[in-house]
Amino acid sequence: MEEHNQMQEELQKGYEDEQIRVLEGLEAVRIRPGMYIGTTSSGGLHHLVYEIVDNAIDETQAGECDTILVTVNSDNSITVKDNGRGIPGGINPQVGLPTLEVVYTKLHAGGKFGDGGYKVAGGLHGVGASVTNALSEFLEVTSCHGGKKYTERFERGEVAIPFKCEGDTDDHGVTVHFKPDPTIFEVTEFDYDVLLNRMREQSFLNAGVKIILKDEREGCEQENTLHFEGGIASYVDYLNGLKSCERIHPEVIYMKIGTPSELPMAEVAIQYNDSYNETVISFANSMATIEGGMHETGFRTALTKVMNDYAKKVGILKGDDKLSGEDVREGICAVISVKLENAQFESQTKAKLGNSEMRTLVDNLITKKLSEYLEENPNTGKMILEKSLAASRAREAARKARELTRRKSVLEGSTLPGKLADCQERRTELTELYLVEGDSAGGSAKDGRDSRFQAILPLRGKVLNVEKSRLDKVYSNQSLIPIIQALGCGIGEEFDIEKLRYGKIIIMADADVDGSHIRVLLLTFFFRHMRQLIEEGHIYLAQPPLYKIHRGKIVKYAFNDAEKEKIIEELGTSAEAERYKGLGEMDPEQLWETTMDPSYRTLLRVNIQDAIRCDQLFSVLMGDQVEPRREFIEQNAKFAENLDI
Repeated sequence: MEEHNQMQEELQKGYEDEQIRVLEGLEAVRIRPGMYIGTTSSGGLHHLVYEIVDNAIDETQAGECDTILVTVNSDNSITVKDNGRGIPGGINPQVGLPTLEVVYTKLHAGGKFGDGGYKVAGGLHGVGASVTNALSEFLEVTSCHGGKKYTERFERGEVAIPFKCEGDTDDHGVTVHFKPDPTIFEVTEFDYDVLLNRMREQSFLNAGVKIILKDEREGCEQENTLHFEGGIASYVDYLNGLKSCERIHPEVIYMKIGTPSELPMAEVAIQYNDSYNETVISFANSMATIEGGMHETGFRTALTKVMNDYAKKVGILKGDDKLSGEDVREGICAVISVKLENAQFESQTKAKLGNSEMRTLVDNLITKKLSEYLEENPNTGKMILEKSLAASRAREAARKARELTRRKSVLEGSTLPGKLADCQERRTELTELYLVEGDSAGGSAKDGRDSRFQAILPLRGKVLNVEKSRLDKVYSNQSLIPIIQALGCGIGEEFDIEKLRYGKIIIMADADVDGSHIRVLLLTFFFRHMRQLIEEGHIYLAQPPLYKIHRGKIVKYAFNDAEKEKIIEELGTSAEAERYKGLGEMDPEQLWETTMDPSYRTLLRVNIQDAIRCDQLFSVLMGDQVEPRREFIEQNAKFAENLDI
């Protein structure tokens, strides 16, 4: 007790008034950048661009801008230029500073907080421009407004060249030139494809706007002009075109209520394909709401009701029979976009829309417009219903298969697969499950592991390609049932991540074509039926070596040809390199020290950088159509060793 009291006294001594620090202005952004942009890795780096572009998009939504030019400069800096109204050149009466300076140095400052600046606005609650400024080595602004040209330069958020009027001009709009601060970001090299995907998305969501993206870096020179008059209907057509599947009706169903000048506004575009997966993405004020929200809830509820009512009206469903939400969404590709004043989000990064009135608005839109469409297009309605009914029958078959396997104790939480070599530790955050290709490698892994926290499950038989299979097939597949058993968290509707038994699930397959195929099959299974495991960072890929290189008693391992050549050069020409044909060729000690020892191994964590890109990737790689898969492999063969989702 006396020792405890002494500890408390010491803690109190270190926690006095002078320890309470008040962060002024942009200082807080530089000290805690993750609070504002989520991460200082590649995602946060690109977010700086999005915030400046979003300001230009706000001008577009106000009807004042139709062209945005985004340039990746030769020094890896960024220039964003729009032809909007520009930023006023006067002095802000609240703080006594130039309005332009206020926008780029004060958090929560801009035209998004009432007084008629913007009716519709994206961006991070008005902090976007100032956050980009705070996290940049330099940021230069040129604003052409009301016939005058104004400039100012900042360095790491501080004024470097004061606000100045450069004279008269016939131009209008804002040009922002900035370079991310290398002392803040882990990487400062922009990925053109990442920017292209975001700019394409914005051009779809804002029909008619032209976004030009240019890359002027040496060896990377390219340019894309993005301009889609069809808006989100074109977006759905584009998304379905990415998939390795067939559309079951030729036209996109487009519905809309309200206009940019008559808010709130909602628009929905739908087209079904013959896959077993749903793609529903939503936006609020052109910001992706990746966790959904009220607008998605309204869409899902209304879609289920409309399809059930229509099925009963045409006599396909009778009595108490009904289709579930999952049934009517199988194979759907839908984009939901709403625009509203005073959007309420449930997180700083705007992942989920909270305005309850948008649920009612979207519900009413779907109920009225989709019902009318089905009445006027009975052939399309029939094709969609047939797709939904097939999904319903498969869901019932899956339920029966699940109950059958449960009666056999296959899916009970207390039952573990016979081939599983479990670990002693029971705390999930400390445990690892290796999914190992083949009994031979599984045997070596069992003998070489640390049984305190590492569990081994040899894969049994051929892994099912779930991209071509509904859930009922999963429950009867002997390669996947042991995995479901071992993880303990269920799949589909029964998935519960709280029941997960292992903190790391590590796929360990041979470093060859067959091993790559097994990895993709397992990743497809996790992405389609246990996506949360990937989203929360539980899935890893083991990196076994390709070569064993030895000279006398000196033994080293190489994971690629370049490493092999480097090691041979270090050891001398008398060194011999032996290529492993598979994991089964390694004895337990070799497997432990190269692939399983936490002190020396290399694990790749599987992340979902872009859910739409992932959906396309798995659809192309594992779908029925050969030609898209062949084209993808030809275009990406040189990147095969670094393929990430």
